[in-house]
Amino acid sequence: MEKVPMTAEGYAALDQELKRLKTEERPMVIAAIAEARSHGDLSENAEYHAAKERQSFIEGRLAELEDKIARAQVIDVSKLSGKQVKFGATVTVVDEDTNQKANYKIVGEDESDVKGGKVSVTSPLARALIGKEVGDVVEVAAPGGAKSYEILKIRWL
Repeated sequence: MEKVPMTAEGYAALDQELKRLKTEERPMVIAAIAEARSHGDLSENAEYHAAKERQSFIEGRLAELEDKIARAQVIDVSKLSGKQVKFGATVTVVDEDTNQKANYKIVGEDESDVKGGKVSVTSPLARALIGKEVGDVVEVAAPGGAKSYEILKIRWL
């Protein structure tokens, strides 16, 4: 069973979604199915089929969340330090073509939000940055061609 690395924030978000699905969404869809059944013929009942489809989605997501939570390897970023980029680091880089600076925090797959400055540990950018130090230049394959970034700062927040 492969561990899934995530921050404490990411773990809390998954746990919160799991609880919401179990306590709110699941009971609502069960009620919707019961209501649709009361309308009679199920073969032509669109409400029933929509509710069953929603139930299937919820049950699948619950199974996925329970699996990820069971395999979670929660990493306390506040206890990390070092000169090399690794999981949990917040890295300031500069694009060597445009001189544009950006900050990226390396997080678990479910936590990634590029617009929010969080990149998945499995993303091409994070894979290129991991193990590097301030002053190193990394090259990342991007859809528009290769991009080069210089590491300016590594922080542990």
